[in-house]
Amino acid sequence: MKTSNLWIDGQEALPSGGLYFDDINPSNQSIIAKVAKGTTADIDKAVAAAKKAFVSFSQSQAKDREVILSRAAALVERDREEYLQLLIDEVGSPIMKAQFEVDYCINAFRAAAGVPRRLTGETMPLDRPGAFGMSVREPVGIIACITPFNVPLLKNVKQIAMVIATGNTSVLLPSEFATQVTVKFAETLAEAGTPPGVFNYVTGDPFEIGDHLTSHKDIASINFCGSPRIGKHVAELAAKDLKPITLELGGKNPLVVLDDADLDKALEAAMLGIFFFQGQACMASSRIILQSGIADKFIPAFKNIAASIKVGDLSDPQTAIGPIISDRQQERVKNHINDALAKGAIRLHGEEGWKGACCPPTILTNVDQSMSVFREETFGPVTSIYTVDTVEEAVNMANDTEFGLSFSLFTRDITTALKVAKQSNAGMVHINAMSIQDEPHVPFGGNGMSGFGREGTDADLDIMTRWKWITIQLD
Repeated sequence: MKTSNLWIDGQEALPSGGLYFDDINPSNQSIIAKVAKGTTADIDKAVAAAKKAFVSFSQSQAKDREVILSRAAALVERDREEYLQLLIDEVGSPIMKAQFEVDYCINAFRAAAGVPRRLTGETMPLDRPGAFGMSVREPVGIIACITPFNVPLLKNVKQIAMVIATGNTSVLLPSEFATQVTVKFAETLAEAGTPPGVFNYVTGDPFEIGDHLTSHKDIASINFCGSPRIGKHVAELAAKDLKPITLELGGKNPLVVLDDADLDKALEAAMLGIFFFQGQACMASSRIILQSGIADKFIPAFKNIAASIKVGDLSDPQTAIGPIISDRQQERVKNHINDALAKGAIRLHGEEGWKGACCPPTILTNVDQSMSVFREETFGPVTSIYTVDTVEEAVNMANDTEFGLSFSLFTRDITTALKVAKQSNAGMVHINAMSIQDEPHVPFGGNGMSGFGREGTDADLDIMTRWKWITIQLD
């Protein structure tokens, strides 16, 4: 049985409380590893290591940080198969999703490697004679990073690569359901030459130690990805100390298909948009809004696609839907479906029932505001179909949500497409493409309950660097 410990100051560290918990394979309930259960005392040790490392790493040269990140990309490429297997075993990733995540990790390290040489300021004229002014960017200090279970490698690299690129240090609290991906990630960074203390992680119960990390006096800023409920709580803690924060939360994302859309492409986007990784994606297309002229063709074709999707066996490369991550999340998905059906929703597909922890691809119609699934994020392979007559109705329905993350629109009319994109309340709009889109350099994020701030190589500078204005009075 594998045992994994904490990672503090460049080496494994035993949990101060001496306790471990089980990391479970969601497909077969086998124990993957015994994992160190960190305490607040361990958080203090990790923060102290990061604080010590910041003194020197904040002064490191751009070329040195560039080398670390470039080496890390090459190491992930070398260890691709190991990372793939971890994502399959630990979080139930179908192979297509696991491949996407590993590729993203490689690209994110490479994108971040280009950042150190672009941390530039500017010179500026001043009003008083003989005065010279300039602005520079400086690293902020220790960044608290909190990542979710669904895309653990993607979120680890998205947050930590930019911490390194900007000369900061970090303490990571990964999801308790995705610890071994983080263990491997730490090994990659160490082999790439990351100095001790620059990257630290503490595994454990986030409800027991998360507040201690985010409210720690030596934490300079916070990067959080998780649920809106916890995100609001983290934001309240950050506000007390005026800490900069990025929140990447949930979504109730619309896929709008207008009458003139390419039907085949819209169907493919709908299939991937909601059934990719069994719907456990913040950008999943959990609402499909059809203009009435295309609905009669779309609905039966989409139902046939759902019937063809393979569920369950992750050893089969054709499997698209694997297990829902935990008992708690399985209950949430079941409750949303049962609540909708009890209140009059119609299930077009999914009546065959669950296979263990795997929810079948589920399509609902006749959904109204009385149902939980209408407003709340299900985080499972469940989508609701709505039919409208006009483009205006489609936009109004798409915007009728507290969330505002991703918006997918299918139409052949570029004028309509750009008009709708401007009217959308989402932070990201994808025309003739699925709602699940992400790249390392884009300003990724949403509005409303979908979060605050943006992620990405340039957007991350908002919380990972701060401006300093310097003046020189010349004779």
